[in-house]
Amino acid sequence: MGTLSSETGVQQGDPLGPLFFCLVLQKLRAKANGLLSRLQQVGSQDPQVAYLLLRFCGSFCKMVHLARSTPPSLVAEGLGIFDRDIRRCFTECTSVDVSDVAWMQAQLSPSRGGLGLRSLRLHSSACFIASMGHFGIAFGENHHLEQSLIEFNGAVEGMEAWLSVMPTPHKYLHLDPPEFQMALKWWLGLDTSQNGSSCSFCPSHALDPLGHHALTCKSGGDSIFRHNSLRDTFWESCKLACIAGQIEAGSGLDVEGSRTRPADTLLPNWEFGKPAALDFTITSALNPSTLNEASVMAASAAEIRKHVANDEKCSRLDWVCIPLSVETYGYWGEEAGRCLDRLATRIATRTGCPKSSAVSGLYGRLSIGLVRANARALLARSSSLS
Repeated sequence: MGTLSSETGVQQGDPLGPLFFCLVLQKLRAKANGLLSRLQQVGSQDPQVAYLLLRFCGSFCKMVHLARSTPPSLVAEGLGIFDRDIRRCFTECTSVDVSDVAWMQAQLSPSRGGLGLRSLRLHSSACFIASMGHFGIAFGENHHLEQSLIEFNGAVEGMEAWLSVMPTPHKYLHLDPPEFQMALKWWLGLDTSQNGSSCSFCPSHALDPLGHHALTCKSGGDSIFRHNSLRDTFWESCKLACIAGQIEAGSGLDVEGSRTRPADTLLPNWEFGKPAALDFTITSALNPSTLNEASVMAASAAEIRKHVANDEKCSRLDWVCIPLSVETYGYWGEEAGRCLDRLATRIATRTGCPKSSAVSGLYGRLSIGLVRANARALLARSSSLS
């Protein structure tokens, strides 16, 4: 058999030229659609599992070799059709209807507030440039290059960790279908309640579509459930590192008539031999006082408030006050980030696992607990939407 030559060079060591890939694009799409159909069946039972399989096994990765080895102009239309297949599968798997704007957000990386369902058509230029750059082949196409390269890279642990957690029911890392569907709507900025409807726990307050009131409402017990969920998850993680401590410490201290306890969790010998009083607080980036600065300012402002409330109490006990502030979307404050990183280091040392695994595991457990509590609060107030 003779050798098949390619006019534009050999890409990724494959003897087939780009025109041959164009000929089999429809066959590749048909094969991928078989997987997408099966994922829709999974989604009817467990949308969280179906989403993870779609993201990591059934979307961008199915066509990435094609995108890296073929000039974008030759396959742009076919890749655009495959993008629509992914959108249709996502809707069927999760029962979440997304607007065009919400779908654009879903195509961003989770660290940028998306779902990691990358657009093949948008990223094809960046993929091809990266592949050609590796082989030293120059060319002139740069359509959407800057944006594509930005979105193609970059993902860090933190607020988006719940989207990558392996669903494990016995470890409380699994969301029930209604919880996961509501969490997706909230994450993508879709309506979580009927605009103008009243809160079922405080009828004088109207619900907003973005769920701000539902996530900050003090009635109904959901804010307490969320707070205690994070505290208990952190406490269980401390046990992994064999750190002894105490929950709800300092409740008997009376400072100027205030008997609030300064520590959700008290860790001994944490800071220069002094115990650390860790106090959890959940805030919202949609609070009017911090709306212009978004989530970073919201978490920082909450840390300052906790220091004002607890520094004097902790000083009397010779403790160090460390606020563990997290915004409802999962952004942790600077002090909380340092504390969690230190705890992850101790978990890695104690268990022998890589530091990166300890970090992702810790953020994953906290993130899934936060999102579950958020979804529970939204569902309790959104019966009229369903």
